[in-house]
Amino acid sequence: MDQVLGQVLRNAVWERLDMLSDLAERADAPSLVSVARSELPRLAEGWRAMLQAHEPDERGDCPTCSTRWHRCKAPCSVWQVAHEHLVAGGLAPQTLAGGAGHRPARRRAAVPAVPGQNRRAESPAETTGRHALVKPRPVSA
Repeated sequence: MDQVLGQVLRNAVWERLDMLSDLAERADAPSLVSVARSELPRLAEGWRAMLQAHEPDERGDCPTCSTRWHRCKAPCSVWQVAHEHLVAGGLAPQTLAGGAGHRPARRRAAVPAVPGQNRRAESPAETTGRHALVKPRPVSA
C-alpha cells in the first residue's frame, strides 16, 4: 500500500511541475503574473522546508541523507541541486542542445539495489513520472 501511495504522490508532484512548466512556456503575460503570484511563494516555501530537513548537524553531516553506516557530509546533494538551480543557474544559464524552450528529460535517481531484495520491472508510469492512465500529449514541433 505504501508503494501505491508513494507512486500516487510522485505522479501528482511530477504532473504539477509539468503543468507549471507548460504554463511558463505557453501562457500569456497576465496569466503568468497570476501564476507567479500564487505559485512562486509556494515553491519557495517548499524549497525552504526541504532544505531545512537537510541542514547540517553539529558534526557537519546531513541528518536526512546520512544513515547509521554512512555519514553524508554537507553540502548534500539536495543543497548542491538547490544551489545549481536557484543560484548558479540564474547567473550562468546552460545552453541546451535542443534549443530554446527545450526541457531536459527528467532522470530518475540511481537507487542501489538492496541485497536479497528482488527488483521488479518499472512500469511506464514510474519511468516517466506520469500516471499510467494519463495519455501523453503530442509533442508539437
